[in-house]
Amino acid sequence: MKNSFLFILVGLLTFNLSFAQQVISGSVVDADGVPLPGVNVVVDGTGQGTATDFDGNYEISVEDGSTLIFSFVGFADQSIQVGQTDSYDIQMNPNLELSEVVVTSMGITREKRSLGYSIQTVGGDEIEDVRSMNPIEALQGEVAGLDVQAFNTMGGSANVVIRGYSSLSGSNQALFVVDGTPIDNSTGNSTDMQTGRGGVDFGNAAMDINPSDIESVSVLKGAAASALYGSRASNGVILITTKKGSKRKGMGITVNSQITVGNVDLETLPVFQDSYGYGYGQYRRAYIGPSTVAAGEQWTGNYYGQWGNNSAFYTGDDGSYGPKLVGQEVHHWFNMVPEWTDLYQKTAPAVAPSDTPNDFFETDVTQQNSISFEGGDDNGSYRLGYTNAQTDGVLPNSQMYRNTVTLRANRNFGKLSADASVSFINTQTTGRFGTGYDGLNPNQGFRQWWAVGASILEQKRVFEETGKNYSWNMIGTNTDDPNGSPNHQPLYFDNPYWSRYNNYTTDSRNRHFGNVSLAYDLGENLNVLGRVTFDNVTEAREQRANVAVGTGGKGANLFDDQPGYQTQNRIRSEYNYDLIVDYTRDLTDNIDLSAIFGYNLRVQNWDHTTAQTNGGLNFPDIFALTNSVNPLTAADVSQYDAQKKVEGMYTSVSLGLSDTYYAEGTYRRDRSSALPIDNNSYNYYSISGSAILSNIIESDLISFAKLRLNHAVVGNDTGPYNVFRAYTINPAINGAASASNPSTLPNSNLKAETTTENEIGLEINMLDRKLSFDFSFYNKTTDDLLTSLGVSPATGFSGLVTNAGSIENKGFEALVRINPISTADFSWNVTMNYNTYTSEILSLGNDATGNAIQYLGYMSPQGGIEIGGQVGEPYGVIRGHAHVRDANGNKVLRVRSGSYDYAHYLRTSNSDNVIGDINPDWTGSVRNTFTYKNFDLSFLIDIQQGGDFFSLDTWYGFGTGAYDRSVGLNHKGNDMRLTIPNGGGLRLDGVILPDNAVITDGVANVAGTQNTDVMSRYDFYANPEGWTSIGAPHEMHVHDASFAKLRELKLGYTFPESVLAETPFTSASVAFVGRNLWIIAKNSPYTDPEAGLGAGNRQGYQTGAFPAVKTYGLNVRFNF
Repeated sequence: MKNSFLFILVGLLTFNLSFAQQVISGSVVDADGVPLPGVNVVVDGTGQGTATDFDGNYEISVEDGSTLIFSFVGFADQSIQVGQTDSYDIQMNPNLELSEVVVTSMGITREKRSLGYSIQTVGGDEIEDVRSMNPIEALQGEVAGLDVQAFNTMGGSANVVIRGYSSLSGSNQALFVVDGTPIDNSTGNSTDMQTGRGGVDFGNAAMDINPSDIESVSVLKGAAASALYGSRASNGVILITTKKGSKRKGMGITVNSQITVGNVDLETLPVFQDSYGYGYGQYRRAYIGPSTVAAGEQWTGNYYGQWGNNSAFYTGDDGSYGPKLVGQEVHHWFNMVPEWTDLYQKTAPAVAPSDTPNDFFETDVTQQNSISFEGGDDNGSYRLGYTNAQTDGVLPNSQMYRNTVTLRANRNFGKLSADASVSFINTQTTGRFGTGYDGLNPNQGFRQWWAVGASILEQKRVFEETGKNYSWNMIGTNTDDPNGSPNHQPLYFDNPYWSRYNNYTTDSRNRHFGNVSLAYDLGENLNVLGRVTFDNVTEAREQRANVAVGTGGKGANLFDDQPGYQTQNRIRSEYNYDLIVDYTRDLTDNIDLSAIFGYNLRVQNWDHTTAQTNGGLNFPDIFALTNSVNPLTAADVSQYDAQKKVEGMYTSVSLGLSDTYYAEGTYRRDRSSALPIDNNSYNYYSISGSAILSNIIESDLISFAKLRLNHAVVGNDTGPYNVFRAYTINPAINGAASASNPSTLPNSNLKAETTTENEIGLEINMLDRKLSFDFSFYNKTTDDLLTSLGVSPATGFSGLVTNAGSIENKGFEALVRINPISTADFSWNVTMNYNTYTSEILSLGNDATGNAIQYLGYMSPQGGIEIGGQVGEPYGVIRGHAHVRDANGNKVLRVRSGSYDYAHYLRTSNSDNVIGDINPDWTGSVRNTFTYKNFDLSFLIDIQQGGDFFSLDTWYGFGTGAYDRSVGLNHKGNDMRLTIPNGGGLRLDGVILPDNAVITDGVANVAGTQNTDVMSRYDFYANPEGWTSIGAPHEMHVHDASFAKLRELKLGYTFPESVLAETPFTSASVAFVGRNLWIIAKNSPYTDPEAGLGAGNRQGYQTGAFPAVKTYGLNVRFNF
């Protein structure tokens, strides 16, 4: 591994520049001449700074011509340019919110006090201080109403939803805009991947944004805030402003290096038992053990083995209900490896290994090194940056490398000004994580079908020494032929190390995005801006398979049980052309006017090609289409080519009265090529207003107060090919060409869905700004939902995209800031976010027969549950078999009789019971920031209360006997794995109904009697907790997604001026950083409650979930 500080060393040797320095001193007082302690004094454009002492005095070493910025809570910022004088005394005036400006829609800067909608800003330092390979994850817990969910996969996607889900089939993801450039944030993940059937998470495209380049992030939450951006902004906007150069003497150089290591959080992994081995017990076909077991003793029988000795683990089983591990001599999988001559055809004691599948995970090592150059004068500025980032993931053979080059520059030519920015990103990835119920996802086997007795580290050793696919799950022992050779074919699961190095993906992504704009001052307060933005992505994805994974149907089968190779070439581009005219004027001394008029043309193109080998590979380990056994046919190649254009015209008019009352109205009309020609235009608008209450009502307690209101209607169109019929070309038969209808019936009556949102908010600063509040109440309704419906096969189609129904979200958000202590040497700041909302489906439209649709399922994953919604319910309700309960709400047990009685939970006969809801009750976060002299400490606690998910991992895993919960002593003090006649089993908590009980809709009409003596079987896989016919209701495997996490930690030190005086550095700092270091509390067993399938609408389901990763490391920053 390269030395992480080599990058810094090269920078120091190359750019060891020195500049003329002078020491500046002075004092800072308020309007009454009272000294102000703790005032921040920063050299503009650098991280160099100091603070005033208790008497308001400061001293700082700066370059000639530098600009000093003085800032303090409750006061307006002051700036001075350093000249010949070495002493500057500053008087600071109270901040009446007049100077605080924020970036809003279309990149327009506005005074925050004038806005009639909610906007929350996160500083770039908070994102860069604890950097992630995916900068989207850095927003977790930072903004009220913003839900960012990551899924623990290297380079994987993150779900970004503002104010809840408002579309059933359309996108709910926020729009990302970087310096005015809309950024494609799609994943391109397969439908199988999104529904849990398997696939690779290729990540969001917005993860290409470089965290080192971010100056600030503004989250435009409501429809009124984002309306000017057009239809894609109906879900809110993440507005990113990047760093730019500033006026200074000479060139400024910043070097930043961070190295972190990460280990999986054991609290999010299974705990394996070590008492029982391979197999499904005495009920497996190969069992030859004793027919009876003495009272109080445990079965230790074996299976038909190799070479006539009849003593082997049945390695073809993928469960752990085999014999008790008491050291008896048996054949293991490693006794069937011919290359291991010292073990081959021998036996070994039946004991649990010292390792578990949790030892499969490796240490994540991530390095991110950045350098930037900047400068500027009165007429312009520039900033050039380069970042190299690389990570080795927690899975074997997983690496990601990313190189980013960014340039931002501006120049003034009198009345004409030019601004340009461009970013180029190259990403190379090997071994992305397979997800879902798929053999390419090692967690599927580890969490659901593991056989205790197999050593994961021995699996590693056999692969490293032989290079072959000797699996713990080979068919081997399923024979009674004493002369037979073992069958080395895996039944279900490959050696996971062999799979990671033989069945893996690679991908390469080249991306460049940016914009060029020209602005001209026409005079008379009139300006015109022309801008072109671009975002181009070229991506190559490759899937390699030496063989298909397993033969029993539980693994990937991409190439029909043959080696193969698949390649995808994906090209996406977007260009936006904007012409904006803005006009500002003071109509009177008390009335201000601001107006903009704009035109936008958006052009998007998609060109995707997928091809794969036919019939296997001619030569192993050569992955190329030309190595296909059979020539490629039309069935082996698929292409998708589409273009979409949206043309929009918009306007915004703002009025301000006496710096107290503000009103704004916006209007936009879009025309989309994806909608029917005669109905392809749609309008939307917003009206907002605010009143500065503190100007109306005087109070010594409240320094600033604002009431804001807004109403907005925004639209959202559909994708290409949902309106017009596009045919699929079929493979030729005997040279005859043909084409077929698409599977989805085009709908020529399709129209845009519309979202109507009303919001009221209140902002208050009090106690000299030591306490501030920002409250928002909103009601958002989306009508004419773009919805995918099933249709009768008799139509020749399987589905239809139509406008069907409405969904409503109502919520409350709060942002609270507290400054309990602020002195010259010590300060403490607290920021708290809170969000709660409710979701309700108001209607779902009509079906093809005209009848009202009452229920719509959007996900029917493996396990028999369904996730969807019914009219009157929230979006994202989980349905399945529930517990039957008695009249008092107790779980009901069913007693089965035979040679002995045993009990299991009674589940409802129907599977349409509501058993969970993916929506949380509330989310919140608390960030504490402490500074003491040159030290700073910051940590963020992120909290979610409520929300549910169904776990296929526990649905299968609790039935296969590998978890620690499947062993132990019962209330009698006996081994629960014993048969019930021998004192085994468990007594479940539940009631037994009388014979005359009547059950209606899962509820009995009478109370049951508490179970005191009937035991439940745990001596084989058909226990009361797993997937079998007498097993658990689905409700048992719906888990609470609540959590409290230490999301982020930083402990830093900034070197004082006295230390740096004799060095080339103008500032330097070092920090210990950590992320996801501690799950303070959670209710879901053996998993991370945030884990899932990836970004998109299909949430609330886990299968083969990846564990959380705790990362910690060092961040070093220098300025020259």
